[in-house]
Amino acid sequence: MQRSKTVDLTNGGVWRTLLKYTLPLFGCAMVQQLYSMVDLLVVGNFSAGGALSVDAVGNATNVINILLAFAIGANGGCSVIVAKHFGKKDNLKVRETVNTSAISFAVLCAVIMTLGLALAPQFLTALSVDAEYYDRCLVYLYIYTGSLPFIFLYNVGCGICSALGDSSTPFIFLVISSALNVALDLLFVCVFHWDVAGAAWATFISQVVSGLLTAIVLVRKLKAICPEQKPKLFDKSIFKDLTATSVPIILQQSFVSVGNFFVMKRINQISIDATTGFTTAFKLVTISNSGVINMTNGLANFASQNKAAENYERIRRGYLAVLTFALAVTLVFLTLFVALPEPFTRLFVQREKLTPDALAYSKQFLVIVSCFLPTVTIKIVSDGVVRGCGGNIGFAVSTFTDLILRVALVYILTSVGWGFAGVCWAWALGWSVSMVLAFVFYMRIKCLRGVKLFPRKPQTQSK
Repeated sequence: MQRSKTVDLTNGGVWRTLLKYTLPLFGCAMVQQLYSMVDLLVVGNFSAGGALSVDAVGNATNVINILLAFAIGANGGCSVIVAKHFGKKDNLKVRETVNTSAISFAVLCAVIMTLGLALAPQFLTALSVDAEYYDRCLVYLYIYTGSLPFIFLYNVGCGICSALGDSSTPFIFLVISSALNVALDLLFVCVFHWDVAGAAWATFISQVVSGLLTAIVLVRKLKAICPEQKPKLFDKSIFKDLTATSVPIILQQSFVSVGNFFVMKRINQISIDATTGFTTAFKLVTISNSGVINMTNGLANFASQNKAAENYERIRRGYLAVLTFALAVTLVFLTLFVALPEPFTRLFVQREKLTPDALAYSKQFLVIVSCFLPTVTIKIVSDGVVRGCGGNIGFAVSTFTDLILRVALVYILTSVGWGFAGVCWAWALGWSVSMVLAFVFYMRIKCLRGVKLFPRKPQTQSK
């Protein structure tokens, strides 16, 4: 049987296999962040709105992230189920999972897109968006929501490709669409002077390109996986598995996004300068985390395949490999953000349009929160193995605890005289508690009990 660019993650050296597989996923996350980061950079430096346009994009992004939670859940849920059947060499179930996923998530996308367009003004009102940039924010939100079908298409296709061991193809297509996004951002904002709307249309067109390219490759890839029987178009049992796997991820992502929504509401109530400072600093912190999150999506697929093959010690080794690399990358971001908070902030807004207070808020958030980046890295990587081994409850508990603490502490600490510093320490405390919980759930995975945390590489026996 021919396997077009698919990789069996149950064999080969763990470090080499995992890094070769997850590094493109890491790159994918970095490039994906270019979409919104470039929007902020261009509108902050070249639009007439300056900091107000940055605030508009930042607030719209909080609403968009709630909608994107469903696409991310579709990616994670589909990839784990496909990886499980691919690990068992069950091609029929692989094809049936893809078919069932395509139908299920197409319906879900239609519902989410309709709600997003219908309720956009209500979202912004609930977010306490300032009247000075409300119209800009609404335009950006409407245009971005229109691209949701292609975002779903890319995410589901990327999840399937990754589950089949091909993490490089989606990355290549994302690089292409991101380069297009940068070019269109500069054209629409700098040349045509479309302000926030130009940045939104640039993102829209780029999402269309990445979605269509991924779909074309996925169709060709699936033709190479030929089951002996004709696969069902929709399988109820697979739908149940998809629901059981996707819903916790969707809930986690949407819960996080809703939590960030309320955090943003509170920050908007402090001042416009606080909104600008938080938007720029939070974007930088998100970039540092996104690569680790994507790598652990790959780690979840790795754990799922190896659990199906009963290679439990291999899962432990995979955890240590990804954790080591992720911590190394995290320390680089930590060092840069703590040492150079002002230059990083000034990337987003022209010097004359960035107030001293906005700069101070951004620097404060970057310095305090960055010191806890290794903490959240351990949590994210531990969650990846827990999720890949079917421990969705543990994954949900650690994540929801983090979010509940952060949101509650933001409101409590800012109300008792801590001001914007309360926002920073809410992040630090939430991450710390959830890291402990995530690691405990990792250590309690049933199939890994008795398998050493630091396993030795098995020695080859001489003949």
